[in-house]
Parts: sequence; C-alpha cells; structure tokens
Amino acid sequence: MHSRSLSAGLFLAIIASAALADDPVNTGPFGDVAIKGYDTVAYFKENRAIKGSSEFSFEWLDTPWHFHSAENRDLFKADPVSYAPQYGGYCTLGVGLGALASENIDPENSWRIIDGKLYFISDPSGAEMLDGPDSAAVLAKADANWNDVKPLAEKDYSN
Repeated sequence: MHSRSLSAGLFLAIIASAALADDPVNTGPFGDVAIKGYDTVAYFKENRAIKGSSEFSFEWLDTPWHFHSAENRDLFKADPVSYAPQYGGYCTLGVGLGALASENIDPENSWRIIDGKLYFISDPSGAEMLDGPDSAAVLAKADANWNDVKPLAEKDYSN
C-alpha cells in the first residue's frame, strides 16, 4: 500500500512540475543555480550535502554552480561530467517514468551515488528505491527514457 501511494504521489508531483522544467540543468522553479545551490563535488568528497556559495561559482551548461570551496569549484571545472548529477539533476524516478520533476528534489536527503554517479530523487522514501534489489532496473529505465525526456528541458545535456 505504501508503495502504491508513493508512486501515485510521485506521479502527481512529476506531472505538476513537468511544465516548469525548461532548463538543461535543474534549478527548480524559482532558482537560477544548479541543484538548488548545493556543492555537487561535496557529495563525492565528503559523502554529504553541503550548500555552496556564490563566492565559489562556476558557470557550466549556461547555469551557475555553487561550491563551498575554491578546491571543489576547481575540481568540478576540470571535469564537470564526473561530478554533475545524472539527468541534469532532475528526479531519477521521474525520468524513469518519462517526465521531469524539478522543484521536488531534496539535495539534503534524497540523493545517492551509485557506480560513481550522482542521482537525485524527489523525496527520501523514493530514494530507498535506489537502495533495493530493483535499483539497476530503475536506473536502466531512467537511462532509456533520458533521450526522450531531455527535450522537455529544451537543451541538450550529456550525462
């Protein structure tokens, strides 16, 4: 029952936010910074979410990315594809369902690094789907859908 209500809620959130997703990188409906201003390198180096600062900013894919240190900014600048979240930072489960969910990602609590890649999910209970035995199937579905979903963002983004 919990799984069914989670799926229904996720589906409604995706449908409601799909019209707002018009950037190659997820900045949310009211933002102008990638992944709500969180330092994407920190997920890899410190295994936690850390809010970045405009003091350590770098523009990539026509979007500013914030970092909490010059070192992290420079690591990203040298190899952004290695540190950038998959699917432009949009919800992995949403991409798997064939849509983009932007404002609902939770950079603090709903992320996973799997096989050296960063994934965001719309809520912590959905993130658990990437921890279970079906995670490979979930990621395969998202990968398969990304080329069809990506045009919703109006620009190309390579993952």
